[in-house]
Amino acid sequence: MMRLTFSLMAALWFMPALAAPSLRQDASIVMHLDDPRFGGFSSLEVAADGMSFISTSDRGALLRGDILRENGRMTGVANLRLSNIIDTKGAPLTGYHTDAEGLAINDAGAIFMSFEGNHRVMVQADAGALPEFVPKHPDFRTLINNSGLEALAVAADGTLYAIPERSGDMNRPFPVYRFGNGAWTKEWSIERIGNFLVTGADIFGNQLYVLERDFIGFRGFVTRVRRFEIGAETGEVLLQTSVGDIDNMEGIALWQPIGEAPRVLLIADDNFLFLQRNQLIELVLEE
Repeated sequence: MMRLTFSLMAALWFMPALAAPSLRQDASIVMHLDDPRFGGFSSLEVAADGMSFISTSDRGALLRGDILRENGRMTGVANLRLSNIIDTKGAPLTGYHTDAEGLAINDAGAIFMSFEGNHRVMVQADAGALPEFVPKHPDFRTLINNSGLEALAVAADGTLYAIPERSGDMNRPFPVYRFGNGAWTKEWSIERIGNFLVTGADIFGNQLYVLERDFIGFRGFVTRVRRFEIGAETGEVLLQTSVGDIDNMEGIALWQPIGEAPRVLLIADDNFLFLQRNQLIELVLEE
């Protein structure tokens, strides 16, 4: 019996450990467009086939574009086009109302956008419809200036999720607001770890993927992606970059090629600064 136990322990000792889920960078491109509105992209949605995307900007613009691929790998973008986000009367957003930070599109094609400055969520039934206001949770009036509803995600059942950039305290988890049946609830929060702030979110496969950023001064940014089961406070880290590896990532979207692993697309906000880039990065989820 002792010999059998020793043999079993030895076998377990030499058995390779199962690799933790992680994200592997597959492609990175920098986008350019000769338009003064081009830049400041803070959100992201990608088509189910991974061939097109949409983003919102800090200055009240929508960016749409096609993704070029060779053997599935992203190689560039084409047909980039900007349009103004409009208000409920059909006029372009101006001033205090322009800072669009979050984006989510449901299965019916309704487009949800969240804003900071004037903290609110708007929804368009489709790309050609006038926006309408989504009712506010009382907390939205107390959100920190320039740190409002940074992340939006929508589940398959139509439930909308919103997360602010800051939790209000280093030891306080980030609240996750849920909108369904005409009202917001705040029954869920996700753990805050370190100095990272929320910059984007997406729901894929009934799990919440959260994009976070830490700014290390002149050295650059650190990017982290965590994944949570719906309703869970703790999650798993899928990606944490070294300082300065990639730019100021603020939007995240997931899609899955047929028969292949899911892919995570990230977009950078260049803050309209020449030292930063309007970057798209695609990563492969390895499990």
